[in-house]
Amino acid sequence: MRLGVLDVGSNTVHLLVVDAHPGARPLPAHSHKAELRLAELLDEDGAIGPHGVDRLVETLADALQAAEDKGCEDVLPFATSAVREAGNADQVLARVRDETGIDLAVLSGAEEARLTFLAARRWFGWSAGRLLVLDIGGGSLEVAYGMDEEPDAAVSLPLGAGRLTAGWLPGDPPDPADVKALRRHVRARIARSVGEFTRLGRPDHVVGTSKTFKQLARMAGAARSTDGLYVQRALTRKALEEWVPKLAAMTVEQRAALPGVSEGRAAQLLAGALVAEGAMDLFGVDELEICPWALREGVILRRLDHLPTEPTEPTEPTEPTERAASR
Repeated sequence: MRLGVLDVGSNTVHLLVVDAHPGARPLPAHSHKAELRLAELLDEDGAIGPHGVDRLVETLADALQAAEDKGCEDVLPFATSAVREAGNADQVLARVRDETGIDLAVLSGAEEARLTFLAARRWFGWSAGRLLVLDIGGGSLEVAYGMDEEPDAAVSLPLGAGRLTAGWLPGDPPDPADVKALRRHVRARIARSVGEFTRLGRPDHVVGTSKTFKQLARMAGAARSTDGLYVQRALTRKALEEWVPKLAAMTVEQRAALPGVSEGRAAQLLAGALVAEGAMDLFGVDELEICPWALREGVILRRLDHLPTEPTEPTEPTEPTERAASR
């Protein structure tokens, strides 16, 4: 069947269309993106302003039309931290439902972490052993750990690259004092959760998902996206420690010129690097591997897991052969 997963994130609204059936790898067929940066459109009360809601409704209507054009049998719409934590979330969801017919499922932070973990587990398989999965989004950082497809521990922290950039790094380039203050804040916030994971033992494999990790890895020398999904890509803490002061001294325009860094994400790159560096340091990670699958794939895989298995047609009894009949 052809499925569409509609992800209303803190940075983008992303429709991913895949061809999929239970037991098979989902095959991407179409991608439709629009950058809204909802995490940066919150007013002083933490609500999404009228302009942001207008843009969201318009963007979702366009995405729904794209899903119809591409022949999707079903669309799985969900929203993450920007909508979840908005002061007017109920009103936003009601307007989206009334004007587009889309009933957005708002994922909790723990659900985000669990579904992202599922995607990483399916990608790397059981041989990866105990997985530690880190996912930096626009609004939050998700951390999950476990042996199975359901993690033993999963948390979501308000340390998304977009959220932190908007709240802590107003300058271009940022003031060194602001960078230092953000670094201190990030590490203190992560440190509160480290014990929950370290008591479970050291992971066998550490994985980073999301656009932030992909761009940081590419910036540090990993293979380009055009080289394919199956090329191994890694990011080391040593590389991050070397790059963070360089990024802090750059303007947004200079960061956008780095390999693999998109213009729309360049402003958030420093905050994302500080979160990645802090998480890897505090969790004792020297190197992590980049996983091509993340939350959207986790949502698709969970949906496929709950599809009923189609019954097979009963086989008609065959006529006995002449030799068998003579016995």
